[in-house]
Amino acid sequence: MNVADKNKTIMIVAGEASGDMHGAHLVREMLKADPRLTFYGIGGNKLRQEGVDILADASEMAVVGLTEVISKLRSILNIMRMMKRSMDERRPDLVILIDYPDFNLPLAKAARKKGIKVFYYISPQVWAWRRGRIKTIKQTVDQMAVILPFEVETYQNRGFAVTYVGHPLLDMVKQRFSRQEARKTFGLNEDQVTVGILPGSRMSEAGKLLPELLRAAEILKKEIPETQFVLPLADTLDEKKINPYVSRHDLPIKIISGHTYDVIACCDLALVASGTATLETALLEVPMIIVYRISWLSYAIGRWIVDVKNIGLVNIVAGKTVVPELIQNDANAVRIAAEALFILKNRERQQDMIKELKGIRAKLGEAGASVRAARIANGLL
Repeated sequence: MNVADKNKTIMIVAGEASGDMHGAHLVREMLKADPRLTFYGIGGNKLRQEGVDILADASEMAVVGLTEVISKLRSILNIMRMMKRSMDERRPDLVILIDYPDFNLPLAKAARKKGIKVFYYISPQVWAWRRGRIKTIKQTVDQMAVILPFEVETYQNRGFAVTYVGHPLLDMVKQRFSRQEARKTFGLNEDQVTVGILPGSRMSEAGKLLPELLRAAEILKKEIPETQFVLPLADTLDEKKINPYVSRHDLPIKIISGHTYDVIACCDLALVASGTATLETALLEVPMIIVYRISWLSYAIGRWIVDVKNIGLVNIVAGKTVVPELIQNDANAVRIAAEALFILKNRERQQDMIKELKGIRAKLGEAGASVRAARIANGLL
């Protein structure tokens, strides 16, 4: 067989739930172009479903905050060593890294030393903090694809050309049902106020946020008795671990798996942990409140080194505060409920927020990000 016709092996690393989702779409598009490709690496159920040989599950590595990493450091370092060994054992033709920079940049450096090409898909948030990482990226990454339009200038200013492919969520965030159809499908009352509770994709963050979100829901229920609640369960969360939190409260709350976008879309308001879910909720044009809690030490360090006004992706993309952000001590039941009641009882506020959310889609470019990113990756093989 001609060497050029040899099946190509690709290592892909997605250390978080959002990376697993975006990586799965990328793999699917790459396989459409070349079905002979084989993939292995780190990810979750979505990459596994695309046929990727998962050596370590992303759930073993998912943490929020600088100090929270310490509890999983030994496990993460063991996985790092395993992935570096795999470069010698499996000799991948390409390494694809998705966000998760503190783990992925050392892997990029190792791949460069071994002469393996590196494609970085979805940039670390160098525009928010630690811009010095761009120097490392320039030295170790062959091609970078970014998904936010302003990221291009950030890299260009440091002398590194990157490709803007658009945001992959534009292809993914789609609902199958109308709001009323979704409520009927999920066994909800079609005429009641519906509030979504999205505590995050990692158990470590859900454990911090869910108690306050549920207490806020109790307050809402007292003020608006006809309110019903839904919790779209992230793929990375185990319902058995969520149920004990929910069972402590006498609330009409449904936990629903596998229909995230339709569940969110049927809501009048969503209480959302900061992260990709805020952008998904924005694209579904559902009013929201962003909540965020990490350890106090992590937060103090973050305040010192992070150079952005907002933490929510929705507000960052909008360039202004479109939806309220409740961070750390402000992310408490009373404040969350107060913000929620203000929105739910103020029709004008709801409409203003929906109008602003409609503008988010226009700022994210055109659909087809996964196809464009796959074209870059395949071109490196």
